[in-house]
Amino acid sequence: MTKKEYAERNIGMTFDFIRQIIEHPVIIDTIPDNAELDFVDKDMPVKAKGRGGKRNIARYKVERVFEPVKE
Repeated sequence: MTKKEYAERNIGMTFDFIRQIIEHPVIIDTIPDNAELDFVDKDMPVKAKGRGGKRNIARYKVERVFEPVKE
């Protein structure tokens, strides 16, 4: 996957996530303050935690809907 394809994929998932938040506002409660969102494809393994220091990351697995990843 090229950098352009990766960026386009992430932009598309971001808009899909916003649409889901609009339909189900309770999702907002699953996002910690100042968190960085990380979208994980349903077929991709979840990245290891703790790369290069503490970062506040909220991961969401993308299937048909976005769901928080339990770590």
